[in-house]
Amino acid sequence: MSDHHHLAGDHHPSPASTATTALGTLLLLPSELLHEILIRLALPELLRVRSVARPLSHLISSPDFRRFYHLSSVSSGPAPAAAWLLIFKKLPPRGAALRGFHGPSGRWFRIPVSDIISPAVPPGEDLYFLAASGSSFLFAANGRRELVVVDLSAQSARRLPPSPLGPRGTSSWRRFGLKLVADPPGSNRFRFLFAELVNNTPFLFEYQSGTDMWQSSEAVLASGPSAPAGPDGTYLCAAHAGPDCVMVYSGPGVDRPPVFFRPRFPHNPNAGGHGDRLHVYGDGSAVVVRSTLVDEPSRTRVKVVAGVDLYGFGPEVGGDWQLVSSVPGELIQGFRKPYAVMTGLLAEREGVIRLILISNCRGAWDLVWLSYDPAGAEWRWVPVPDWGGVKGLNMAGIAVSSTFSRLWPPAPAICH
Repeated sequence: MSDHHHLAGDHHPSPASTATTALGTLLLLPSELLHEILIRLALPELLRVRSVARPLSHLISSPDFRRFYHLSSVSSGPAPAAAWLLIFKKLPPRGAALRGFHGPSGRWFRIPVSDIISPAVPPGEDLYFLAASGSSFLFAANGRRELVVVDLSAQSARRLPPSPLGPRGTSSWRRFGLKLVADPPGSNRFRFLFAELVNNTPFLFEYQSGTDMWQSSEAVLASGPSAPAGPDGTYLCAAHAGPDCVMVYSGPGVDRPPVFFRPRFPHNPNAGGHGDRLHVYGDGSAVVVRSTLVDEPSRTRVKVVAGVDLYGFGPEVGGDWQLVSSVPGELIQGFRKPYAVMTGLLAEREGVIRLILISNCRGAWDLVWLSYDPAGAEWRWVPVPDWGGVKGLNMAGIAVSSTFSRLWPPAPAICH
């Protein structure tokens, strides 16, 4: 009976022959239709398709298609569009991997970096993921107290020279106000910027990969409309303590120094003894997450989100925070889960403000992704599905990158 089943199976097409037939049909499609199909794939899927057949590899690797794919991703709307949420789990370098959540497809992908980063860091090094832009991923190594950049497109890693502040452990880098910028856009060259108080004076620090050198500039106190708040400027948080913060603004050009100011919120959010408020800063915006306590029999102090308010600056640098928008209550109900501790990430990419809230309750992590489109004054909540191993996850860094669609590494570099 068993032999009969084996013989009967021989009359059905094998998976390999079915795949070959499907590939042949795909290659017979008009080029316009083939383009429309391919641009709808997430980048990891696109790279897997590229490895299937040489004609597809030539098409996907061509500069015209890469440009078309990026423009299509960027113009696909204010909901996550080309955005990626990247998370790094604390593992030894041999098992180091980023988890990338692709907003449009709603799926997680695994991005191995262990083989790339291992020549630049010794075994057992304690790594923390700081930022991402294009094909560049920046890590802090706690043991060696230095920065390491991974270029996924070039499959290489190298250590950065110490900043003007000297060698620093990972605790010095776990903060708001770090920014990695591809310069020029779409290339593997980048600038890394951060601001910090030095002897109570704000400084702007910038590393340029093209020169492999750091620059530092002392910021001067802003007075009136001393700098335009244009899209080419950079806002960085130099220091913060709840609602009190020091912001540094650097405009385009080298002939004007960065300026700093201490914006205030309208009506102190912490007035009246309300302490359950989280302040998140990033790219010239601020978010205040208001929470309320939940009565539970356990000793764990559990809270739930009651409101999320977005603040920005007025037309002049040096002003106070102004309320821009609040997340609608019905949207909050969709992700309103109990939590014990929470932190956040706020970033603006290509005109869309994205807020990531990371919370933990009894060892279980939860991620909330919100996006705000200033042009349409519209909030969106992007549900983030769980992946294996969330319970007890030792999260070692998180970042948002909307330029990840420009990344075109070798096909095996990204996989499920």
